[in-house]
Amino acid sequence: MISVCIPTFNGGNYIKEQIDSILSQLSFADEIIISDDQSTDNTIEIINSYNDDRIKIFPHIKKQVGESQFKFDLTTRNMENAINQAVGDYIFMADQDDVWEVGRITTVLSLLKKYTLVVTDCKVVNDNLEVIHESYYYLVNSKVGMIKNFSKNSYLGCCMAFKKEILKFALPFPLEPVPHDIWIGLIAEIYGRVYFLNEKTILYRRHQNNLSDSAEISTNSLNFKVRYRILLLKALIKRALESHK
Repeated sequence: MISVCIPTFNGGNYIKEQIDSILSQLSFADEIIISDDQSTDNTIEIINSYNDDRIKIFPHIKKQVGESQFKFDLTTRNMENAINQAVGDYIFMADQDDVWEVGRITTVLSLLKKYTLVVTDCKVVNDNLEVIHESYYYLVNSKVGMIKNFSKNSYLGCCMAFKKEILKFALPFPLEPVPHDIWIGLIAEIYGRVYFLNEKTILYRRHQNNLSDSAEISTNSLNFKVRYRILLLKALIKRALESHK
């Protein structure tokens, strides 16, 4: 069984296009888990219009702005809420505004028989799905490796899928502001096997409303980047100690 986890917040402009591209690849036994951060637009109305039992909506009460200074932390908590509701053996993470290419699930599932976590490449597109960059991998030099990804993250959540078994190490997410994509990616490198596939399976919309966790970090100050990596390292060490109790 497959669970596709989508955190949403005011995604009415794009959510239908994303859900359509996913539903067409799912079996009747699979599910889409929506965790919604109290959207005030027509996001929920659009989702409910499908009247499809495979789509399940769970509300998420986000923190007040003063409690979290980073947008990515809100997204991370929303994704955590979605993942906590998932019952599938294989979990795909997705953004609310991207588009999946035909065959994404089949391609990734074949690799998840061998690997714990799979990351695929994607085309970076604008709001109108016009290609801005042919390869996200090329932009960030994506590849497996603890040191590489600790220093310059190449894990992009919407391009990731993993076996549910890794969640016994990844959940709960750290209380510190650590993006969910790099957290799950590094946990999978430590406790499982990771594979980066050089195939583009997603049209990744890049605009101000969907900056990925790692993308937001890249725009922050040097002081934050150093502090963030210290927090990430501490969280990884703490989780390693907890897992060996």
